[in-house]
Amino acid sequence: MKRSIVFVHGTGVREESYNSTFSTVRTRLHEIQPGWEVKGCLWGPSQGARFIPGDAPIPGYADSGGGEQAVERDASIAEWGVLYHDPGYELRLLGLRPVPKTGVVRGVPPTKGFLVAVQGYRPSPELLDRLDRHGLRADFATALSSVADSPELRAAANTVDHNGYEHRHTVARSVVAATLSAAQARGADALAGPARDALLAALSTELSGESRALSGKVGQAVKTSALRAATRWAVGRRGALSDSALPMVGDILRYQARGDGIRQLIQRTVEDAPGDKVTLLAHSLGGVACVDLLAKEPLDRVDQLITIGSQAALLYACGALTGLEHPDTLPAHFPAAWLNIHDPWDLLSYTAAEVFKDRVYEVQVSNGQPFPHAHSAYWSNAEVWSAVREWLG
Repeated sequence: MKRSIVFVHGTGVREESYNSTFSTVRTRLHEIQPGWEVKGCLWGPSQGARFIPGDAPIPGYADSGGGEQAVERDASIAEWGVLYHDPGYELRLLGLRPVPKTGVVRGVPPTKGFLVAVQGYRPSPELLDRLDRHGLRADFATALSSVADSPELRAAANTVDHNGYEHRHTVARSVVAATLSAAQARGADALAGPARDALLAALSTELSGESRALSGKVGQAVKTSALRAATRWAVGRRGALSDSALPMVGDILRYQARGDGIRQLIQRTVEDAPGDKVTLLAHSLGGVACVDLLAKEPLDRVDQLITIGSQAALLYACGALTGLEHPDTLPAHFPAAWLNIHDPWDLLSYTAAEVFKDRVYEVQVSNGQPFPHAHSAYWSNAEVWSAVREWLG
C-alpha cells in the first residue's frame, strides 16, 4: 500500500514561511517513512486575507508604515520556492477557476486544443541545446512527461480560454520547476536565476505562452508574497502593525466568511495526491478547514487526520464549526484515526478528545516557548515528531 501525506498550513502563512516549514515537515516525515509521498497545500496566498490597495480602513495607514513592499526579486524567489516543492501548484489554482463561457465553438474546443498542444509538445533543437548546456535534458524529459500526465493539467484544461496563453505559460513554469527540482534531487548544481528565467522564456515561447504571464486571481495569488508583513513594533506604526497582524487574524475572519475556497483547494490537493491512502497533516486553521471538509465530504482515500495547534474543537463547542453543528456527532465517513496535538502554552491550540470523545487520540507537548511563539514552534519539537511516529506505527 502506498500512502501520501498532505500538509495543510495554518493561519498567517505565506510563500516564504511556507517553504521553510514544508521543507522541515517533509524531511521529518521521510525520516519516519522514506517511501511516503509528501504533498503541500499552500492556501494562504490565494485564499488568505489581504488589504486591497486603496481600501485599508486604517487612519494614516501609509504614513504609519502600512503597505510597504519587498522588491520584486524577493517575491519571485519565494514563488519559485513554492513551485520547486509543488510544480503543480499554479495549475491546481487554474483548475479551481470557473469554466469560461465560450459560446459557439468552431473547430477544436479550447480544452482539447490545450491538452493536445501540451501533451504533443516536443522541444525544439535550440531548446534541447540549451538543456544540454546545463545538463538538464533527461530531467526535462521526465518533468515534461510528468506534467503532461498530471491530474492538475487535466483540471486546468477545463478552465482554459480560447487562446490559452496564461495556461500555457503556467505549464512552462511547472515544467521548469519540476526539471530543476529533479536535478537538485540527483545532486546537480542549482541553476542560477537568470539561466532559469531564460529557460522559462524559451519554453514559454514554444508553448505559445510568450505574450502573457499570470493574471487575475492566480497572478494575485502568487504575487502576494510582495506584501511582507511589517514587524516594527513601535508607537506610531499602526499601518505596519496592521500588516503584521492581518495574515493571522484576517485569515481566520476570512475563513469564517469565505471558507469554501480553502476547502476546495485541500480537496483538490488530496484528489491529485498519488497512492492508495492519504493522511492529512494540518496546523492551526488548516486543521479547522480539514475537519470541516471531512465532516461535510466523504474523501474515500483519507483514512488518517493529524491536527496540530488547532481550534477545531473550540469552534465546534461554540457552534461555529462550518462542517458540523453542535451537538451533532462526527459522521460515519469521518476518518476513524485522528491524532490531535496541543501545547498548553499555545493559546491557539485546544484539546479535542474531551469534545469529540472516543474519536480523537490526544497528545500534549511542550514547545518550550511563550505565546505566540509556541504556536509556530511545533515543527522543531522532537516531542511532536515522536508522537507522530508512534501514532502512525
